[in-house]
Amino acid sequence: MHAVTIVEGALRWQTHPDPVPDDQELLVAVRAAGINGADMLQRRGHYPPPPGSPADIPGMELAGEVLAVGVGCSTFRPGDRVMAVVGGGAQAELAVVHERVALAVPETLSWPEAGGFPEVFTTAHDALFTQCGLGLGERVLIHGAAGGVGLAGVQLAARAGARVVATVRDERRHADVARIGARCGSVEVVAPDAAADRGPFDVVLEVIGAPNLPGDLAALATGGRISIIGVGAGSTVDVNLLALMGTRGRIYGSTLRARPLEQKADAAQLVAHHVLPLLEAGELQIPVEASVAMAEATTAYERFESGGKLGKIVLVNDAAR
Repeated sequence: MHAVTIVEGALRWQTHPDPVPDDQELLVAVRAAGINGADMLQRRGHYPPPPGSPADIPGMELAGEVLAVGVGCSTFRPGDRVMAVVGGGAQAELAVVHERVALAVPETLSWPEAGGFPEVFTTAHDALFTQCGLGLGERVLIHGAAGGVGLAGVQLAARAGARVVATVRDERRHADVARIGARCGSVEVVAPDAAADRGPFDVVLEVIGAPNLPGDLAALATGGRISIIGVGAGSTVDVNLLALMGTRGRIYGSTLRARPLEQKADAAQLVAHHVLPLLEAGELQIPVEASVAMAEATTAYERFESGGKLGKIVLVNDAAR
């Protein structure tokens, strides 16, 4: 097979041995694979994949058709359309996926949409509901709301009856995010420096990192919760512990990639029960800013890092474009 391959920080379209599914694993012909911030870090050598995932083939999410199944598989069969969060190796023609983390792709979903769904919606759902216990009518602040995780979080929180304030730095994207959010519930889109005036917030979804944390703490309601799921703008910050104590607040930090299989499977099944029905009913959107051939991954990575995108940038096989 061919795969996007990290070679001394550069991306190459190189050949690799075909992967072989182990017990309870699916061999998937990858049709689409979303690009995420973790891929940028891995390319620079700052975010190694967990044991068992290829160190030189990036990609944390994929969608494709099952080609073969390992011993013990009982849910999916060859020909089924699946999507999943994986430890790595998604940006390739072939990949193996443990059956317990695989999700069925709704027939109405295109390959680029399916390839851009698993990581962002699983991350947002886990952060908002599993970690922070978001409840009906609570006030939520979601930073970086024009990105993949941000847009997923805006839609899921609004669908759950929360009142959402979404920050978007690029004014050109305010109307787009507001339009997507309005289909789901109560959403106000503001510039980042205007968010504090809309508080206090019961839950903050932090996808930017260190520069935002002092403001997050200052805008936190009593009993409020902050979930940190991205640190692209920095990972080190001084924290006012008195402010945190004063609100009896909580800060959660999370990644999906390195979790044990049991926890990944639990997160996937929660998405299957809570999110897929909304997706199948057409109540959620997966905006795809661009779909780019896998062999041209360098172009796609550059577009990702240039900023100003709405939703996902997805690598695809030519047949899936």
